Amino acid sequence: MRRRAFISFLGIMTVLPRFTSAETKRFMVGILVIGNRDPTSFVTAFMGEMKRLGYADGQDIRFELRSGEAGAGNLRELADELVKAKADVIVARLTPAVIAARDATSQIPIVMIGAGDPIGNGLVTSLARPGGNVTGLGGLPELISKNVELVRELLPSAKRLGVVANAPDPFTKSFLAQIRIAAEKQRFELNVVAAQDSYELAGSFHQIAADNVEAVVVQPSLPTKACADLALAAHLPTVSPIETFTGDGGLLSYSGRTLEQIPLAAGYVDKILRGARPAELPVQLATQFELKINLRTAKGLGLVIPPLILARADEVIE
Repeated sequence: MRRRAFISFLGIMTVLPRFTSAETKRFMVGILVIGNRDPTSFVTAFMGEMKRLGYADGQDIRFELRSGEAGAGNLRELADELVKAKADVIVARLTPAVIAARDATSQIPIVMIGAGDPIGNGLVTSLARPGGNVTGLGGLPELISKNVELVRELLPSAKRLGVVANAPDPFTKSFLAQIRIAAEKQRFELNVVAAQDSYELAGSFHQIAADNVEAVVVQPSLPTKACADLALAAHLPTVSPIETFTGDGGLLSYSGRTLEQIPLAAGYVDKILRGARPAELPVQLATQFELKINLRTAKGLGLVIPPLILARADEVIE
């Protein structure tokens, strides 16, 4: 069933010196996210950063939020809605949303957040000079390999590593390629199951548990709460390179920091509204990372987290 969220914020009195009363224009910023997590905190933080840059609720800007299915689903339809609404900028979070926005328009600037392999997915020509209508914040392949390394630290004698992938996600091919490299390096036999949609998740975890895997890597564009619950029921430790995973009940996550990304994304939007071209705004990669551990989940699995991993954790959920 299609999930759609709509939030409209009217206002933003611009106090930036570039705009005079004669030049004032009402801007519309579209926000496109996948629908497997509550976007409220993200949107609130993003608007807070816009306010910090000199915007305030009231006159010149409104925000339209669209939240769609985690894979491909209705994301393209929702992106088309933002295009028809004549958005001045579209902010898209995670690879499926970014690609849906890119496929919907070649004219409206798109600011991506957390898009994996932006060059490999054809989103930009290069990081230094994106060359099209997409710029923003890309993901690092190293995050995926680091999560696999954590599994090896946690389970030194483990042999079989499972992966639950999101089949419709355009990033899945790159995601699995990086997983295979990391798994070979860490001497894991790999077992991959790809779910077509959220309705297949239960069957995917049942299948992968039946294959006697000892831990599972979850692709971050999947519904993380559902995956964490299914993994716990199957008594499987899980990791994922997205910071919300442990809060949703996953065991471990090593990821970039959203708190770092939101101010940068707001900065891109600000520059574009002032006249900058996305083709000439270099893509930035994450520079700050967080290791999070859910000790409640570890207890439910009967696992003891090694002290060396605990000592490195940026956040421990007890």
